[in-house]
Amino acid sequence: MTTVIAIDGPAGSGKSTIARELARRVGVPHVDTGAFYRALTLAVLRAGADPADQASVLDVLARTNVCRADDRTLLDGHDVSDEIRSGEVTASVSAVARHPQVRARLVEWQRAAIGDHGAVVEGRDAATVIVPDATLKVWLTAPPAVRATRRAAQQGNADAAVIEQVVTQLIARDQADRGNTFRARDAIEIDTADLTIADVVDRVVAHLPADD
Repeated sequence: MTTVIAIDGPAGSGKSTIARELARRVGVPHVDTGAFYRALTLAVLRAGADPADQASVLDVLARTNVCRADDRTLLDGHDVSDEIRSGEVTASVSAVARHPQVRARLVEWQRAAIGDHGAVVEGRDAATVIVPDATLKVWLTAPPAVRATRRAAQQGNADAAVIEQVVTQLIARDQADRGNTFRARDAIEIDTADLTIADVVDRVVAHLPADD
C-alpha cells in the first residue's frame, strides 16, 4: 500500500517535528518541501544574486541541485541542513519561493523525493499542489504566540522579549507566504497548541485508512 500524507500549515505550527516523527512511525521518507526552497535560497545568497529577481534565481537554479537523503538536505552533494536554518536564509526564502517558475521546478524535485511506498510531505501547499491526491491531508495550526515560543526555544532563547520579536517575524512571514500557503478543503485540522508530538501523531495515524 502506498501511503502519502500531506502536512501543511504556517511557520512554527509543528510541521517538521510532526512530519519527521510521523514518517518514522509509518515507515516512509520525510519530504520537507521547505528545505528545498531554503537550500536554493542559500545557493542564491552564496551567488550574490537577488532573491526577489526571478531571472537571477532561475539562473542559480539552472546550475544547482537540491535533494533529500536520510532526512538531511543536500545542496550540490553537501549537507546544508543546519546552514539553511540561518536567519539570513529565513529572511530571504519567501522572496525565492514567490517565483512561479522556481516553484514549478522545485515541485518536480519534491515529488521525486517520494519513495515507492509513499512519504510524509510537509510544506505550505503539499496537499494542494505537490501531492493533491495524497492518502491523507492534514492542516496544522497554532496561535502566533505559541508558534513564536517554539521558535525561540529552538533558537535557545525563550526570553519574553525574544518571543515578542519572533511573533512579529512570524506574522510578517505569514503575510509574505499568504500567496503560497493553502489549506486543502478535505484536510483535517489539528491545533497543536496544547498537544504533545505523540498526541498529534496519534491523531493523524487514527485518520489513515485501514490496510486492506
